[in-house]
Amino acid sequence: MYQKDFLLRMIEMLGLFVAEILRRIKKGDFQEATLLIDHAYQDLLKRNVIFFDKIPLRNLTDSLIQEYNYTNGHLEILSELFYTQAELNYAQNNQDESLKYYQKSLHLLNFVIEESKTFNFDKQTKLSHMRNRIAELEI
Repeated sequence: MYQKDFLLRMIEMLGLFVAEILRRIKKGDFQEATLLIDHAYQDLLKRNVIFFDKIPLRNLTDSLIQEYNYTNGHLEILSELFYTQAELNYAQNNQDESLKYYQKSLHLLNFVIEESKTFNFDKQTKLSHMRNRIAELEI
């Protein structure tokens, strides 16, 4: 019970944190946004982006759940971090990296939504946004 409450509080805090990162990206403060994202990976998931970058998309959920005991809460946090990473790369016109992170974020968020079996308008909006960006980047 305590772990679940802790993860829910982390997810709520992450929403505010992601908003701040996206604000910095919008302002063009890419260096500060990068530092914030890097710290978030380490602070929230105790791993750096390189660790997650090495896991192929096709193995992402299975690997994190089976090998590292990640919960849906962890996966939702990681999905948000991948999303911010994708937005940062998109703003910097780094299309290949942006596409990779949108795909990973979308994959994780789809998994979390399917597992929770609940409807969340904000998550559906984010899914739609990511699908549109992926389609745009794949052209």
